Amino acid sequence: MAVSAGARASRRPIRLQSASRPLPPPRKGMVATRRLSVFQRRVETGVSPTTLELMFEQARVVSEGQLDGDDYAGSTMISFDLPKMAARLSDHPDAATARRFAELAPDDARVRARARAVAYAEARRLAGGTLIQPQIDLEVRARGPIVHFALNVEASLRR
Repeated sequence: MAVSAGARASRRPIRLQSASRPLPPPRKGMVATRRLSVFQRRVETGVSPTTLELMFEQARVVSEGQLDGDDYAGSTMISFDLPKMAARLSDHPDAATARRFAELAPDDARVRARARAVAYAEARRLAGGTLIQPQIDLEVRARGPIVHFALNVEASLRR
């Protein structure tokens, strides 16, 4: 005698719910998806604006330069000592963080603008007058947990 599919299904043991332990909710099966997003997402890492302000407040600035007639040439070194800022940073103030900052800094317009402003102010101070048409080059490197910005400044004295 053949047993139908409906009869086989009815032979499964029936679980009775006890008063002390309710049955768990039924599980949903795994579903394969074939749907794609229209948008590509990416994570970008950059210099935090607040940290940038902190860093420039704590920076050590050393400058040298002189006038030759109406032409000024000089350089400014801006140093950021990450371990000195450790209490205010959530990242480890180590060589790896310094290297990453040194990699990101030259491509960040806010960092470049802030560094150039410091170098230009130092050049004006050393020249003792207003400088025009400044050409300012920026090099960034990390040495251990310290990041150095080297800025070369060339400009003309306004007469």
